[in-house]
Order: sequence, then structure tokens, then C-alpha cells
Amino acid sequence: MLSIESVDKTYPNGTEALARANLGVKEGEIVAVVGGSGCGKSTLLRLAAGLDRTSRGRIRLDGETIEAPHPEVGLVFQEPRLLPWLTVAQNIGFGLSDRPREERARLVREVLERVGLADYAERWPRELSGGQAQRVAIARALAPRPKVLLLDEPFSSLDAFTRASLQEHLLDLWEAFRPTLVLVTHDVEEAAFLADRVLVMRPRPGRFIAEFELGITRPRDRYGSAVESAKRKILRALDLSLRGQREGEELAPAAAI
Repeated sequence: MLSIESVDKTYPNGTEALARANLGVKEGEIVAVVGGSGCGKSTLLRLAAGLDRTSRGRIRLDGETIEAPHPEVGLVFQEPRLLPWLTVAQNIGFGLSDRPREERARLVREVLERVGLADYAERWPRELSGGQAQRVAIARALAPRPKVLLLDEPFSSLDAFTRASLQEHLLDLWEAFRPTLVLVTHDVEEAAFLADRVLVMRPRPGRFIAEFELGITRPRDRYGSAVESAKRKILRALDLSLRGQREGEELAPAAAI
């Protein structure tokens, strides 16, 4: 279980990015965090990934405090960030250097097949489309079989058709490997389509103000009434977050949709 416990983050310039952030994510759960720009979503993921340190509070995985990059926590950025001098297979295997050669080759092969790029192993990043490059980035993060996969706006730079296709790919990968997923996004439809639970943040400082248990069975119809209803409720909470919240108001209890 991933636990974010009373976490504050204040940067050296005095910017208060997060305040009293509390979140528990169950094993295998998909949680989406939505909010406007500057509300601390990416900061939250950087802290959970061990790329930055909290100012107060702690983040734990199965009881172990996360204070540095952890082998059980993978991270996918908005941009693929592939190494241009390595092939697709070499990019995916980059984080597996501690594994025996045969095991490394097997893991790379398996995850390439899962993302539908088995024939692209020897290609260079410059030969890939944006969607293909992001699939490689997701494959690279999943290859070590992390318990937790953090995704920071992974599809926001893609066109609508490619974004929808990669959302389906992500769910297929989740079904295959069952990692815990924490996704931050501006896209309310994406959150309603993918997540088991959605949390809404408000800015200055970043704080959770609403939580929704979606309770929608899979596979989901992204245009169906259940997803549309969830979108409306999330949008109302997001509108509140963008207009500001009364000082001292606490996180709303989880609401079933």
C-alpha cells in the first residue's frame, strides 16, 4: 500500500506547493488526481517517486519510507524522455542492468509484446511516432515489474485518437501486471474512464478537496451514462477548486458515483 501521510512541501523560494496531503492507495488500485495548473499534482508524484523530499510528513510503500528513487516505484513523465542513442529495446532494458542478460532480454521482449511494439525493438526513438514513443516509456517503467506506477500527464501532448488508444493500452497493461496506478491529469474524461477513485486538488497551497469512488465496472464505455455522470460530478468539484475554497475547509468525504 502507498501511503501519503500529512505531507507538506515548501520550496526554498517560499512557494507552498502542498499542504496536509493525505492519501492511501490500495494494492492494484487506479487513482486519478485532477486539478488546475499549479495545484501541486506533479510535486506530489515527484515526492512519491523519491525525486524530491517532503518538508513535513512522509510517504511510505508497504511501511518503508520513500526518500529516494525506489525500485518498486516506476514513473512516466509527460514526455517519453527516451535516450536517443539507444534502440527501443535498449531504452526499455536501461533500468534492468542489474538483472542477468537472459532475464533482461525476456523482460524487454515480454513488455514490448504487451505494448504492441514487438517489431520495433531495434528501431531508434527518432523513428517512432509520439504515441509509439510514449508506449515505449510506459514499457520501460513497467519492465522491472514495479508495485506502483506513477503517471504524470502521460497522454496530454497526444492527439485525441492516440490518447484514447493509449488509455486502452494502459488498462491492458494494468490487467496483465496489476500494478498500483496513480495518474495525475487535467483531463476529467481520462480520470472518469480509467480510475477506480478520483481526487480533486485546489491550488495555493495544493490540497485535496474532494474524493469520488467511481464504482463503474470494466470494461467501460467512455461515452456511456456512468462515465458521463462521473465526469459531471468531478467537473463540479474541479470548478470549486479553481474558484477557490474557504480557508480551513477539509476534504469532502468519499462519495460513490
